[in-house]
Amino acid sequence: MTNKGKGWRLATIAAALMMAGSAWATEYSASFKNADIEEFINTVGKNLNKTIIIEPSVRGKINVRSYDLLNEEQYYQFFLSVLDVYGFAVVPMDNGVLKVLRSRDAKTSAIPVVDGSNPGMGDEMVTRVVPVRNVSVRELAPLLRQLNDNAGGGNVVHYEPSNVLLITGRAAVVNRLVEVVNRVDRAGDQDVDIIKLKFASAGEIVRLVTNLNKDNNPQGGTTSLLLAPKVVADERTNSVVVSGEPKARARIIQMVRQLDRDLQSQGNTRVFYLKYGKAKDMVDVLKGVSSSIEADKKGGGNAAMGGGASIGGGKLAISADETTNALVITAQPDVMAELEQVIAKLDIRRAQVLVEAIIVEMQDSDGLNLGVQWNHADYGSIQFTDTGVPITAKVAADKLNKNGNPEPLTKLMSSVNGMAAGFYHGDWSMLATAIASNTKNDILSTPSIVTMDNKEASFNVGKEVPTPTGSQSSTSTDSIFNTIAYKTVGTKLTVTPQINEGDSVLLTIEQEVSSVAKQADGTAGLGPTFDTRTVKNAVLVKTGETVVLGGLMDEQTKEEVSKVPLLGDIPGLGYLFRYTSNSTAKRNLMIFIRPTILRDANVYSGISSNKYSLFRAEQLDAAAQEGYLTSPKRQVLPAYGQDVMVSPEVQKQLEQVKVRQQSAIESTTPFVQSRP
Repeated sequence: MTNKGKGWRLATIAAALMMAGSAWATEYSASFKNADIEEFINTVGKNLNKTIIIEPSVRGKINVRSYDLLNEEQYYQFFLSVLDVYGFAVVPMDNGVLKVLRSRDAKTSAIPVVDGSNPGMGDEMVTRVVPVRNVSVRELAPLLRQLNDNAGGGNVVHYEPSNVLLITGRAAVVNRLVEVVNRVDRAGDQDVDIIKLKFASAGEIVRLVTNLNKDNNPQGGTTSLLLAPKVVADERTNSVVVSGEPKARARIIQMVRQLDRDLQSQGNTRVFYLKYGKAKDMVDVLKGVSSSIEADKKGGGNAAMGGGASIGGGKLAISADETTNALVITAQPDVMAELEQVIAKLDIRRAQVLVEAIIVEMQDSDGLNLGVQWNHADYGSIQFTDTGVPITAKVAADKLNKNGNPEPLTKLMSSVNGMAAGFYHGDWSMLATAIASNTKNDILSTPSIVTMDNKEASFNVGKEVPTPTGSQSSTSTDSIFNTIAYKTVGTKLTVTPQINEGDSVLLTIEQEVSSVAKQADGTAGLGPTFDTRTVKNAVLVKTGETVVLGGLMDEQTKEEVSKVPLLGDIPGLGYLFRYTSNSTAKRNLMIFIRPTILRDANVYSGISSNKYSLFRAEQLDAAAQEGYLTSPKRQVLPAYGQDVMVSPEVQKQLEQVKVRQQSAIESTTPFVQSRP
């Protein structure tokens, strides 16, 4: 062994002995001169009773000397500082083992994550998450990287969604960066002031102040934007909210105070042009809202509108201009702001409802009438009036037929329905009548109507039938005047839709189907009678679904027998002295309703196009079935969305009229000859 090697070994042993120190004092002293770093790490691990793993890349010589005695904590920090100077770091593991590796590799290792309660100290490697409240971490991170050891184990990363910083490095450096962040964040702290306005409108004040801030910062730098105060209007309380630096807030507050002054006119006037609502209907609503505002201003007192309410020292007036569908309001700014919000919420596009109804009515009736009538020229006759043959006509026919004149018989048979057969012999004559009837009546009506939400709409297709209501005698003459009222007969539909949540519609419906009925015997002089079927109810249904409102299904059977007493009761022969009428009637009536909510113009246009195209298709089909020589030709609607075109015949007539008018004008123009 050379003298140089022996000296290095002796120096190492001496340093180890000095670092061991006194066992009972647990103090350490170290002196290394040109010592191998592995020996230094092993010596420290032995003194601290730590297991240390050394990365293969950890190589080199160290020269360090300690003249003071160090306790265990100071001794460990001395160990970390020496490694930091030579570009190495210590990473503690969960099991107490220490790893020594290069500093630039330590930031990707399992270094501890610390916080404010345990920030770490000295040159130990740590990672810390720092939240920032008032400053953008995206702009703060590049500045912090310049203060950190980025070439070694230091690193600064920002997470913008949470506005936090992730700082990695030596504990002492990380703590210094955290202190810098706290001071910068404290400098950007923005308090909030709320200024309650008395006269001015919060929206107008904010607009003016915002424009002034833009003029003071024409370039719009990022730093100026961060330091510039934020001004927001609270329309509900007519207040201005200011946030920012104290000096900037003070300047804005002073500006707002100067602008919030009473006007000489004691109020202002504005015109609101409505888009969807009706101005006349909205006046009463706004007056009611204004009364509530006045009550709040006066501390809950009663408010009377009268000819104009006094709110905040100014007159309040609300009127409607129906020509332009506009509201003219004169009020103080704070009241005006609240009324403006109410108008904006009321003047919205309301949904419409398409109500389609299908009314199906089927009627079937069968009848059978049989009767035999006898007549004697001198002693009387048997008469059943339901046969339709007058007794006077029969007697006259019988007498005339004896003379061989067939004309009265022809008149007699004109009043008979069905089959009539008979004979006459001498003064006796007999007439037998028989008729069977079968009537079918199918009615299909599909009315549809579009109406606004909560707006009643009615649909009526029918005719006016005069009905006598009474009579009145004249005071000057003996004349009697009858009074008549007209009753609408046909299909009536009255509906009021209310759109509810979930695309459901509450329908209040009045449906009536009526017709003129056949009058019964004995009611001819009382006026017409009517068959009426009415449904009145309210139903909740989803949009596009079909609901059955009501139905009527009935069957009537009627049998009438008219006979001669005693003779009509004789078995067998009794049929010759009686009249029998049998009738059966069935009627089925069903009503279906389907509402469809129309929320925008596209849906409304689509439904209109379908209805229009369906009717046009029926016209085209009817025109195609007409003959070539049919005159006049059927007019067909143009395609949906196209302009209405005039037929060639009408266009030709218009041109001829135009030519005649032009000729008439020229014929009446004075003609002046010029002198030579």
